[in-house]
Amino acid sequence: MKKGISIFLMAIVAIISTIFIAPQESQAVPAFARQTGQACQACHFQHYPALNAFGRAFKAGGFTMVGGQSLIEGDLLSIPSVLNASIVLKVRYQKSNGKGKETTETKEEYVLNPETGLIELKTTTTTEDTHDTGTNKGELQFPDEAALFLGGRVGEHVGFALEAGLAGEGADNFTSFKMPIVFKAGGVNLSLIPFTTDALGASFGFELLNTGAVRNQRILEHRSDISAQQYIGTATAAEGFAFVAAHDMGFVNFSIWGPSHYASDVGPLSQYFRAAVTPNFGGWDLGAGVQYWGGKTKVGSDADDAPAGEYNTKAWAVDAQAQGSVGRMPLGIYLTYASAEKSKTGEPANVFNSGTNGAKKALAGLVELGVLPNRVTVAVGYRAGDTGAASNNKQNAAILGLAYQFIQNVQLQLDYSRYSGSYYDLAKNNEEKNGDQLITVMLFTAF
Repeated sequence: MKKGISIFLMAIVAIISTIFIAPQESQAVPAFARQTGQACQACHFQHYPALNAFGRAFKAGGFTMVGGQSLIEGDLLSIPSVLNASIVLKVRYQKSNGKGKETTETKEEYVLNPETGLIELKTTTTTEDTHDTGTNKGELQFPDEAALFLGGRVGEHVGFALEAGLAGEGADNFTSFKMPIVFKAGGVNLSLIPFTTDALGASFGFELLNTGAVRNQRILEHRSDISAQQYIGTATAAEGFAFVAAHDMGFVNFSIWGPSHYASDVGPLSQYFRAAVTPNFGGWDLGAGVQYWGGKTKVGSDADDAPAGEYNTKAWAVDAQAQGSVGRMPLGIYLTYASAEKSKTGEPANVFNSGTNGAKKALAGLVELGVLPNRVTVAVGYRAGDTGAASNNKQNAAILGLAYQFIQNVQLQLDYSRYSGSYYDLAKNNEEKNGDQLITVMLFTAF
């Protein structure tokens, strides 16, 4: 894929060459920035969506903090004078180096011949050609994601965050939603958070680390290449209730949930447990934690996005992060390990691993350096993955990333992943699909 690598390198040069001529003023991600009166970088480390300590505090407080926005107040009322809204948009170009294949399928079925009135055997042959299609040809995803984001203060103890899909036919009006109900007990925020999401997983209820423990809070776009949790597939549909205790030094989240979205007939519910510490040591903002998904749940026939049936939800993960600086350059380090138990014959399938041979697992690490603080970052990472199959199960990824902030709420990102391991020894997993290399150029903005 020499041509693809050349494109990637030329894009890097182009970004760096524009650094000194691009607009230099700072803008804020609108929805929460308008409420708090704070710039984006007050809450984010290096670039969004990664959170810093102040961002964690705002989130732990249920999005209720105000500063720059006036309030309408009365008996049992304390709301911002203006509803906070943003448009969040991702535009991507992706290029992989798979060669595709041509497949022919013959199907036989008995059908009614309207001319004779007889049931006759009909043979249909279809040919699918995947040469030079999709990302193997080069795919412009405009948009990859587009959403109306509403969020902020509902009252003194209540906040909300709503993402409504804007892209595609029949876009989901309730892509994700949560409403933290928060009360302070000393220095601890105690929260009850009802939540629903189409694809962010049980951890969407409440999460503060930037390791990919929840899908939408990660450093680079190639999520399964930099996060073990994302590799094993924890980003499912999910709805439930999170019970949270959060402090400056850490947090605990216990959630009951089901792997569905828009379903009323769900239960009994599975369990999700998350505990993490977030100390500060020697000027470094540290974090380390554990995640556990357990239990069994049943989804009824009224679910729009999940087949009816009973499911196991069994996985665990550990993660850690360190955010600080080397000299004047910000540095972030992110480590994850995750494992999803195999499905067992005669039992409901594990949502995170339908295979019956072994656990699906991964170890991943990523380092990101701010070569121009709050402007340009470079990242390098590696993931050692295991699909759990009996053979050809090793699925590794090496990744390079570059993020450039035009302004605080407009980001251009380049990711390049190179895949290796016995999984790619099989043509059906390599050349016939998307090959062993992937380049993504992404424009990510909120306004």
